[in-house]
Amino acid sequence: MHTVTLLGVSIDAVTMPQAIERLRAFVETASFHHVMTPNSEMLVEASRNPAFRSVLQNASLRIPDSIGLVKMARHTGQHLPERVTGIDTVTAFLSDLPSQHGVFLLGSAPGIAEAAAVALQNKNPGLRVVGIFSGSPREADAPEILRRINAAEPHVLLVAFGSPAQDLWIDRYKQDLHSVRLAMGIGGAFDFLSGKAKRAPNAFRMLGLEWLWRVMREPTRIKRIWNAVVVFPLLVRRFGRNNPV
Repeated sequence: MHTVTLLGVSIDAVTMPQAIERLRAFVETASFHHVMTPNSEMLVEASRNPAFRSVLQNASLRIPDSIGLVKMARHTGQHLPERVTGIDTVTAFLSDLPSQHGVFLLGSAPGIAEAAAVALQNKNPGLRVVGIFSGSPREADAPEILRRINAAEPHVLLVAFGSPAQDLWIDRYKQDLHSVRLAMGIGGAFDFLSGKAKRAPNAFRMLGLEWLWRVMREPTRIKRIWNAVVVFPLLVRRFGRNNPV
């Protein structure tokens, strides 16, 4: 399995079945694995944020969750086989996760993770959700979050604090997550799984136009969309595989 490099950041060139297979392998080990789902916006952030760049570079698996990554890899003479969405990967992984692997859902607004857990358990009645907590990435909240996680002894930790906070949090506290074998930042996935938010129609997704759907639905996201759709391609055209910092 090879990687491609954009703006000095390595991305794993995996298909969705390969990504799911890696997650299944990770959870069967006794060691800790941090899985990330980089997209165009996250690579722009990494170009400005050395701490986040370091976390991204050192992740166990970096799944290409952006059609922009696929296109700009091609522009630089590299190949990513497909876009691998984080939410679809997680949903498929959890759909047949054996019950001995407990799952903890961390983050999102109160009630959202609970609804997401119900939706996930409808797909896998044997799924064992051992803990749910809204929390926040604030340092003051960390002791209580860690207490709850360690008391529940999950093997899988899904964190929905948004990027880059969720992955910085995982990296900072990974030594304190005693039972966790697989930790993954999943952004707004709980919102989609719970039904609070709707994903773009298939036609938008197939054409790589989810960004347009999001602007139509949430105009306040325009700055983030600008970074992904305009700033990222410009950076790659200028710096290619190289770190712009």
